[in-house]
Order: sequence, then C-alpha cells, then structure tokens
Amino acid sequence: MNWLARLEVDRETARAERISDSYAWHKKLWECFPDVPDQKRKEIGFLTRIDVLEGAFRLWILSKRRPVRPKWCPAEGFDLKEISASFLDHQYYAFDLRANPTKCIDRRGPDGAILLRRNGKRTKGKRVPLVKPEDLRTWLIHKAEVRCRDENAGVDVPGGFRIVEQKPLEISPMVENHFRRNGDAAYHGGVQFRGILEVTDQEKFIESYQYGIGSAKGFGFGLLLLAPIDLKEKQH
Repeated sequence: MNWLARLEVDRETARAERISDSYAWHKKLWECFPDVPDQKRKEIGFLTRIDVLEGAFRLWILSKRRPVRPKWCPAEGFDLKEISASFLDHQYYAFDLRANPTKCIDRRGPDGAILLRRNGKRTKGKRVPLVKPEDLRTWLIHKAEVRCRDENAGVDVPGGFRIVEQKPLEISPMVENHFRRNGDAAYHGGVQFRGILEVTDQEKFIESYQYGIGSAKGFGFGLLLLAPIDLKEKQH
C-alpha cells in the first residue's frame, strides 16, 4: 500500500516555522509521521518533492505509511490519496520527475592512478552534478534500465521501465538547491524531467516508484509523479 499526500503552505507559514531550505523541509515533514520514534525512522522512509510556487510551496510525500496533516498545514491545503494496486498496473505513464543527476569522479593519486582501499576496491569518489542535456538524457535512460547497484549482492537492480524516446522528453536546466546541515553549507543540483515511460517489469517498476530515482532522496528528489496514459490514443 502506498499513500500520496499533497501539502500547500504559504511562504509566511514556512518562515514562521523557520523552514528555509530542503533539509529544513525534510526534518519538518517528519511531523507527518508523529508516531514514529527517531530510532525507527530508517525503517519506514518516504519520498518527497518540493515545488516552489508564487508565494507558496507545494509539497508531495509518497510513503507506505499513512501520513497525517501537520498542525502548520491548513486543512484546505492537505490532500491525501491511497495509491491502489491497479494504478501501477498500466503499461504507459506520463511522468514528472525532479531528480539529482550526478556522476562519480574517481579519486586519483599524484601519479594519476585510481586510489584503492585495502580490500582492492576503489575509494569513494566525488559526486558532481550533471549539466549537459545529452548527459542528463543518458543518465535518465540508464536509471530506467538500472535503478541502482546492490553492492552486497554484487548485481545491478533493474528500474523496470524504459523512456519512450519517440516521444518528447523535457529536461529543465539544472538548478542549485542550497541548504545547511549541521552548520555546513552545501547544494544539490536539481533537474526536472517530463516525458513518457513504458513499464517493462512491473515488479521492478513498483520498486522504483516506492524507492525513488537517483540520489538525495531525503532532500526532495527522486519521486515519480505519474499519470497513466493510452499511448495508442496519444499517437492519433
């Protein structure tokens, strides 16, 4: 079972609640799950998205646990829907995704050789945002095929869908999303994708929907907003 909540909050409320960036929103949205103790938070998790409107914010939450309306969100600004199993049974969807596309740059020594750990594996590289449209397109197509790498099992996890490249794929320019965490300043590069996808493996696609696409999921990235479509009708 999945729940999708939409919250609309004006800027004055956000300012009064001292919500200034994506990390502050992430911490604040835990109030939608008031019965979850801190030590259990990793077990439930949820995906979020933050849309900046004129004078307000629109927030999305996708979770297996039912969220509740926090006191700082007005009743008229809170909408909750249960995602039925049949909603994820379709073959084609129009999608809207705000993601954090990155690539990993290997760490190298003075001689240019890739630095390795004692176990022979590469040291953790530095992640940098992707900017070029062709790189962003390639990243999304790859994520549809391989959502992530299961390091414990040593295998790639399929995304369970493909991007329908015969249809327009809108890619917005990368926008820097700055935030502060534990006193340190940082940012994520946010990119919005809009297009049409085809489900190739329903089970894996549902996993992708539930777990999100790409990195920085705790900062408002990775949530797929979907609308089932009949592609045959779209072609006429």
